[in-house]
Amino acid sequence: MDIRKIADRYCVTPQITPEDIAAIHAAGFETIICNRPDAEVPTELSAANMRAAAEATGLEFHDLPLTHDSMTAERIARQRSICDEAVGPVLAYCASGTRCTVVWALGQTAHRPVDEIVSMAQSAGYDLTPLRSRLEEMANQGGV
Repeated sequence: MDIRKIADRYCVTPQITPEDIAAIHAAGFETIICNRPDAEVPTELSAANMRAAAEATGLEFHDLPLTHDSMTAERIARQRSICDEAVGPVLAYCASGTRCTVVWALGQTAHRPVDEIVSMAQSAGYDLTPLRSRLEEMANQGGV
């Protein structure tokens, strides 16, 4: 696993497997968010299989698949809500961690300066420079 810290209680990683769940739990995570659509993964990595593995270990699991077209204001707000309501640290995953980082960044525009959002993502290895104008536009509109 390649877990990258974005914020104090929010980390991202590329695709995980059911075998990774015990290590995720041991690392102190309490919530997992799947941002990867089932159409992108083999059956053994489906959200249902990942949910079963997570819940068997005592982790909370949320399935919020995202694509470029489905990253709507409602889904951005839902991701933020899941994170805000989580009891402990959250680990979100997708193919590379990029979608998880982007949805987090878009959800932060009402709460953090754009420079800070971009810097936090950059520190974790995700370049959001191409997204800066959208982040600034959302920030100017009060965020999600």
